[in-house]
Amino acid sequence: MTHRLLAVHAHPDDESSKGAATYAYYAHNGASVTVVSCTGGERGDVQNAGLAARAMADRDMAGLRRVEMAAAQQIMGIDHRWLGYMDSGLPENYTRDRTDLLPAGSFALVPLAIAAEPLVRVIRETRPHVLITYDENGGYPHPDHIRTHELSMYAWEAAADPQRYPEQGPAWRIPKVYYDRIFNSHKIAAVYDALLAAGHERAGDMAEMREWMRDRPNHATTHVPVGDYLDIRDAALRSHSSQVAPDDRFFFWPNEVQREAWPFEDFQLVASSVETTVPENDLFAGITDED
Repeated sequence: MTHRLLAVHAHPDDESSKGAATYAYYAHNGASVTVVSCTGGERGDVQNAGLAARAMADRDMAGLRRVEMAAAQQIMGIDHRWLGYMDSGLPENYTRDRTDLLPAGSFALVPLAIAAEPLVRVIRETRPHVLITYDENGGYPHPDHIRTHELSMYAWEAAADPQRYPEQGPAWRIPKVYYDRIFNSHKIAAVYDALLAAGHERAGDMAEMREWMRDRPNHATTHVPVGDYLDIRDAALRSHSSQVAPDDRFFFWPNEVQREAWPFEDFQLVASSVETTVPENDLFAGITDED
């Protein structure tokens, strides 16, 4: 059987910073992998001072981010869908109760019953065995990330109900749902220890990150072995050159060290209708031909 994975992200580039090695790993091993971008990232600021396409970014950020996403998609070897919603941006002083600060018509303000319909259609068309999304805090409190969690879980339930959105195809219940937990304290500590032991120049950078994340709980249940795909992950992320500089010290770490210290991307199993035992090393653990 062909395993099928669906990952739902807020903006183009999120899929590359949060799971690209996993998507490439499964795609290269025969799975069907579909990534959804809920918005076009139109309100993203340029994060790369050396961006070669700066003129296009200033003129047509939405168009540039589509070009970048197409490049990342090709590198990972996956399918990709746009939901077509407008980036909400991240207004100054935004908090979850200040929706009045968001631009009219933006993704975070679209009622869930309306916003979910195209995602329900994707679910029923692709019939995935696994759904990956963010936790209730969105991974970090960007309004589009929080809305992506809400939308994913709403559509997961709706797609399984034949009475809801019947015109979008036959109902499909996704057996397993995961939250992204790639950025976790255990990983940071392991990579820091390896960098320190090797006397690597980046150990100081990782020490700061380790201290910042020291008390963050680790909820990961599933560790996907992606060591051979870390270079693909980096190449996919560098495709989003308006958002990430090629030498960004937050996102890029020595892969030869990571392969030894923590050759995984990590996820939290939050719902499953199949039998499995955690910890897992496979998102499709427990999936059978009958699912």
